[in-house]
Amino acid sequence: MSIRTVPTQPFTDQKPGTSGLRKKVTVFQGPHYLENFVQSIFDSIAAPQGATLALGGDGRYYNREAIQVILKMAAANGFGKVLVGRGGILSTPAASCVIRKYQTFGGIILSASHNPGGPDGDFGIKFNSSNGGPATETVTEAIFARSKAVSEYRILDAPDVALDALGETTLGVMRVQVIDPVRDYADLMESLFDFAAIRNLLAGGFRLKFDAMHAVTGPYAREIFINRLGAPAGDVIKAVPLPDFGGGHPDPNLTYAHDLVEVLYGDNAPDFGAASDGDGDRNMILGRKFFVTPSDSLAVIAANATLAPGYKKGIAGIARSMPTSAAADRVAQALNIPCFETPTGWKFFGNLMDAGKVTLCGEESFGTGSDHVREKDGLWAVLFWLNILAVRRQPVENIVREHWAKYGRNVYSRHDYEGLPTEAAQGVMRHLKSCFDDLAGARIEKYTVKCCDDFSYTDPVDGSVSKGQGIRIFFTDGSRIVFRLSGTGTEGATLRIYLEAYEADSSRHHLDAQVALADLIRIALQVSELELRVMRDKPTVIT
Repeated sequence: MSIRTVPTQPFTDQKPGTSGLRKKVTVFQGPHYLENFVQSIFDSIAAPQGATLALGGDGRYYNREAIQVILKMAAANGFGKVLVGRGGILSTPAASCVIRKYQTFGGIILSASHNPGGPDGDFGIKFNSSNGGPATETVTEAIFARSKAVSEYRILDAPDVALDALGETTLGVMRVQVIDPVRDYADLMESLFDFAAIRNLLAGGFRLKFDAMHAVTGPYAREIFINRLGAPAGDVIKAVPLPDFGGGHPDPNLTYAHDLVEVLYGDNAPDFGAASDGDGDRNMILGRKFFVTPSDSLAVIAANATLAPGYKKGIAGIARSMPTSAAADRVAQALNIPCFETPTGWKFFGNLMDAGKVTLCGEESFGTGSDHVREKDGLWAVLFWLNILAVRRQPVENIVREHWAKYGRNVYSRHDYEGLPTEAAQGVMRHLKSCFDDLAGARIEKYTVKCCDDFSYTDPVDGSVSKGQGIRIFFTDGSRIVFRLSGTGTEGATLRIYLEAYEADSSRHHLDAQVALADLIRIALQVSELELRVMRDKPTVIT
């Protein structure tokens, strides 16, 4: 075995987005593309000689091939050991768990999260730091800068490593340990939640249905729900991870998890339904014929946190992304704890958790988590709900409606316009910015605009500033509209519109969100000129 230094030319498009670099599989398969980015990571993170790295992915197409490349490059770049998930599979929250438990220098996670897979689908790669969380913007900017200048990469000439059996082998002088991708994570979950109470709930006739969407959480769900909690095997569906996610879109929302939605809204529906996404960091929560918005889910978990053993002493604070509704803010106010508003992207929560300022975090994009790891965590959220249900013994809908009666309802919806021409989508944002002066103080139908801005965030821990995080229009009654270009797509642009109105009157809490927000939806389309500019007459997804 010998280390080979390969000359290369830099690419100009390797700027990490909200959570790493995401491109089409065919792009990553191109000559030197993956290798350039991996070398840029290694050149930027200053890992000490002999450091340990965690490695794994969500099992999507090209996952195994990429892992072999990264292992050989790690060996050539001075790493002493790599912990890799069996079969190359490691969910994103489980990777964070492994990094933290074994105190590795960091980890490389191969995932495009909720994006489609398969040979014509998407692929992604990101570096997580030693705290288990996504690299900070300082690190990702350094990686991007290096990617524009990299002129060579180092790789070990060696046979591929066997990935399907637990144990340790060597690659040059580097050790490769294939680890159980499930056990460490399941043990952590059992330390946080009352598994005995959940077992009693399930044994008493409570019925659940979990949809793994042929993505990474299938093995984790089988171990936790079936083996440890005693649920019937049929309660976990689409449990086998597939490189193309079975042809589905592994995004747990009302549109793409339609099979689960039909079950929960059908005759003889189970009591509880849930789904997770491609890499296991997102979740959707359903009751019988009832959808829990991610914003409400965070608020309900926060209000009931002490029911779970791992949180019985209370929570230090809450953080939410800016587009997420203010439902959690109301809980934080009642608990007399801080609530932080950050840009979208889990990396912004890491500093707050490391500093002990927050315990729970959430994003409206179906991501919820806590300081047990430094990633959002789909199965964690599902287990938290099951723990709450096991203690309160009420239907999901009743728990949410009681929450609304106590705190008021933040009526909320997100409208996604996917695959837009990039220039047209950017034109919408430029138009909105140009309207700030005209909109301020304007009367639009029954609403009066209070102010507009382009959200900027100053990190209270390290003082770093993040600008241009989304356009906000605030109204004098507390309602708001947010426009934001997403950083998770690989084709065209995704423009998201977030709509929120506060409703204190419990007699109106039964209204469908789209009905209650109809006026704001109409105003959003009017002021943005979206339909005219992008030539779309309806959103791709409504949640």
